[in-house]
Amino acid sequence: MRASTVKKAPTTTPARPTESIFDALRESHERQRALCRQLLRSKPHTADRLSIFTALRIELAAHAAAEERHLYVPILMDDRGLSPARHALHEHHQMDELVEDLQVTDHSGASWMATAKQLSHKVHHHLREEEKKFFQSSGKILDDALKMRLAKRYRREHARMVRSLQTA
Repeated sequence: MRASTVKKAPTTTPARPTESIFDALRESHERQRALCRQLLRSKPHTADRLSIFTALRIELAAHAAAEERHLYVPILMDDRGLSPARHALHEHHQMDELVEDLQVTDHSGASWMATAKQLSHKVHHHLREEEKKFFQSSGKILDDALKMRLAKRYRREHARMVRSLQTA
């Protein structure tokens, strides 16, 4: 894989007028899935591997921060959302720990790839569970107008976090 094919800077498109928070989140979920696939296909001892990992790390962190602030917080305010939101937060923490492990491990070694596979598995599990269960329960808690406002807030926060993480 050439460096030019790697998604260097995750982008967020502007919110559409009728877009819900779930539409905006699914867009990021697709970027995460694509980056995980690219990472697992990357070759050791290449700049591509590190570039793909950096793009994934930034996308995961920006997504988690924006999602936690603009979806999980409102869901936590409703008794029906406590357990599912806590579970989702726990999975974000698990992914954060795997990313931290990858940052301090030699990216050309077998243990790095084993951890990258664990991260990819955890990301895919989390996204699948969120899209199949969490979005449905959250959709019953939030009204349509709030879903659209949260989409705009999520997109602004995601873009801000990407910029911040790219310069860090």
